[in-house]
Amino acid sequence: VDEVLSGKVDNAFCAMRPPGHHAETARPMGFCLFNTAAIAARYAQRKHGLGRVAVIDFDVHHGNGTQEIFWSDATVMYGSTHEMPLYPGTGAVSERGEHDNIVNAPLRAGDGGEKFREAFETRILPRLLAFGPELIVISAGFDAHMRDPLANLQLVEADFAWVTRKLLEVAQKTAAGRIVSVLEGGYDLQGLSQSAAHHVDALMHG
Repeated sequence: VDEVLSGKVDNAFCAMRPPGHHAETARPMGFCLFNTAAIAARYAQRKHGLGRVAVIDFDVHHGNGTQEIFWSDATVMYGSTHEMPLYPGTGAVSERGEHDNIVNAPLRAGDGGEKFREAFETRILPRLLAFGPELIVISAGFDAHMRDPLANLQLVEADFAWVTRKLLEVAQKTAAGRIVSVLEGGYDLQGLSQSAAHHVDALMHG
């Protein structure tokens, strides 16, 4: 966050574990101890004075922790695509936050790139652009890949590159291009490595 907001780098991908998006305010869950994306968003506000930060989550599991942390916070938008029903059981369209700042776009088992892209085009990206974030934090989980053993979506590397470019387009309009991406899930090493490579390539080259 410091590197991006100081202008030293255009954007960043943090290849780190454990993941974070299931960790709530006071409860670790689902491999997650601390909610890294939420901490990054709040740090950007408190240390760097940003007014609006968005956390966009394309991990195959819903980020119940990020949703819980920002449920009543109008200054942070949380947007998520995820498979339902699947752990942790949250993420229905009707879960919208106290300030309509939560945008859930659930997908069904077997859905692939077409449904994923439609969810972003119709639900998340328009709301993100309207929100006008000054920084986008990506919860970049790659377990929606077709090879992943923990879920049943059928995404491929090109889908992750596509969504990265779409988020870059919004960031360039509202946030001076500023994106900080943190690794969430991804449990097939081939699918994870190739998807992350496409994600980083898109961050580097647009």
